[in-house]
Amino acid sequence: MTATGLRRFRGPRQARVARCELCAEPAGEDHGHVVNLESRALLCACRACRLLFDHGAGARGRYRAVPERYLYAPSFSVGAADWEELQIPVRTAFFFRNSALDQMVAFYPSPAGATESLLPMETWERVMKANPMPADVLPDVEAFLVDRRPEGGTACYLVPISACYELVGLVRLHWKGFGGGQEAWEAIEGFFAELRGRSRVVPAGAGGQDDDR
Repeated sequence: MTATGLRRFRGPRQARVARCELCAEPAGEDHGHVVNLESRALLCACRACRLLFDHGAGARGRYRAVPERYLYAPSFSVGAADWEELQIPVRTAFFFRNSALDQMVAFYPSPAGATESLLPMETWERVMKANPMPADVLPDVEAFLVDRRPEGGTACYLVPISACYELVGLVRLHWKGFGGGQEAWEAIEGFFAELRGRSRVVPAGAGGQDDDR
């Protein structure tokens, strides 16, 4: 995602009315987003514009609406050896299909922004085979957000891509020094607590098609 798309998540919300970046009309406080597939930018969108590019409307082309599906798989498991093979140097990363490249890609939040990590596909496919998740994940706009908990265990969330960049923005905003600092970790834990609260739980072993999108 570009710096333009990420900037909206870096600071406190501004008092001015958010406007749709497609038609300039007021978008509302809880507006949705669309992804510009050419620039990889995330744009605020009013309801009318978002519906134009909704997957259900069959839209194709430059823009794609970001859905609002939140799933939580607490039984998701990634061992230390697999995580090391995935080459993710931190506890959290997100994975999504880039339609332009026609392949899965991996990023992790860092104080410098979203950092891409070369994804070994064989390892990724092995992890996903061991952890069935819904197969109807939309490219570019939905992502698997994997968090290896400090107390042990791993959780996986299927989220709108905008949620991943909200986490990246929190890290950029609050991270201090080498370890991040208490403020950063409180913000990160608060983000995941809110994510769990709004997500529907995926039972262990569930996969296939999901209608909650």
